Amino acid sequence: MPWYAFLFAPFALIFRGITEVRNFLYDRQILKSFKSPIPTLIVGNLSVGGTGKTPMVEFLIKNLRDEVKLASLSRGYGRKTKGFIQAKGDSEPCEIGDEPLQIYRKFGAEIPVFVGEDRVSALEKIAHRIPMTDIVLLDDAFQHRKLKGDFYCLLTPFGSLFTNDFPLPMGRLRESRNGAKRADIIVVTKCPEKLPQAQKQIVRHGLKPYIKPDTPVFFSEIGYGNPYPLDHFEPLREPIILISGLANDLPLISYCKSRFKLLDVLTFPDHHQYQAGDLNKIQEMGDKHKSERPVLLTTEKDAVKLKSLSNRGFLGEIPIFVLPIEAKFESEDKQMLLSHIREKFTKKCSGKV
Repeated sequence: MPWYAFLFAPFALIFRGITEVRNFLYDRQILKSFKSPIPTLIVGNLSVGGTGKTPMVEFLIKNLRDEVKLASLSRGYGRKTKGFIQAKGDSEPCEIGDEPLQIYRKFGAEIPVFVGEDRVSALEKIAHRIPMTDIVLLDDAFQHRKLKGDFYCLLTPFGSLFTNDFPLPMGRLRESRNGAKRADIIVVTKCPEKLPQAQKQIVRHGLKPYIKPDTPVFFSEIGYGNPYPLDHFEPLREPIILISGLANDLPLISYCKSRFKLLDVLTFPDHHQYQAGDLNKIQEMGDKHKSERPVLLTTEKDAVKLKSLSNRGFLGEIPIFVLPIEAKFESEDKQMLLSHIREKFTKKCSGKV
């Protein structure tokens, strides 16, 4: 946290006070929360920025899709539309958002993907449209108190734990640390590889004052899949130019340096909407290294936006490859985490989970 952040301390106290009053009103049912007609599993965080929500949602889809009928619901951050929309084959990032489109293109044949800023209304519409749905996975709805979820999975990154952070604008928290008490499980994301048990205990001890006594804490790492071509059949070759729009791309850059011959990196803000000027930068970087015949490597989230531009004739001469980013758990943590979810939803889903 920069030194000047303390100048915002008075505003952070005001923001914390407002959010705590809001939470108090919902906790005491003075402000009404609504239950969904379909059981809901909410993946969220206390802070702004990348905590690994989309990889976690994809992890849950991969491990639950054979047992229950799932659907995905997001507000569709960054989209230019409003209201309730179901993803379809010709959906664009500007219509439903980059992360919902990423999930749709990966799992759309298996689970329906929806966006809607009013989660309560959207869930009612999903129940009407697809009544056989067993569980709806909600991305980034931890602070959506109008909805009373059935199960809350709270994420916090190892390198910036919410226990060391402060409310906006002094820090990055959307509410006070005590909001973590609503969580049914905590997942510490983006951990170093093979994190020692002693370090895990230190983290658990730091979380203890802010969570319920029986809340389990799990640890996940960033995993990377095999790169695949975006819109062609050419096998991956090196060297590469990395294009990314993430909240923190340092782990990605480090991985690519260790795994590939990395020529150059173009970094954009999280959820960046690519414009003509950005494409010119990419083209100029490709021209700079033209003699080495580089390919572009990007994330799945960025790929859905680059693909729409590629379909319109941009970047067609430069092969683009996609590097999947995954949430990885040790075997014991994975089984225990899924067991907690199955136990919670057993009665709600008629014993299917």
